[in-house]
Amino acid sequence: MRWYLRELTGEGEYDRYCERRRRHRPLAPVPTPREYQALRSRHREEHPQSRCC
Repeated sequence: MRWYLRELTGEGEYDRYCERRRRHRPLAPVPTPREYQALRSRHREEHPQSRCC
């Protein structure tokens, strides 16, 4: 149940992002969850995806 809730809220995605970031850039600081959400929002606005509905 906990996994399901974390996936719904996006916490699981943030954790996976942090893992990848630490693997590929071990010396770079990891953004906070709030900074990560701002990065995601900015990326979605700059790279919109067309949807049919």
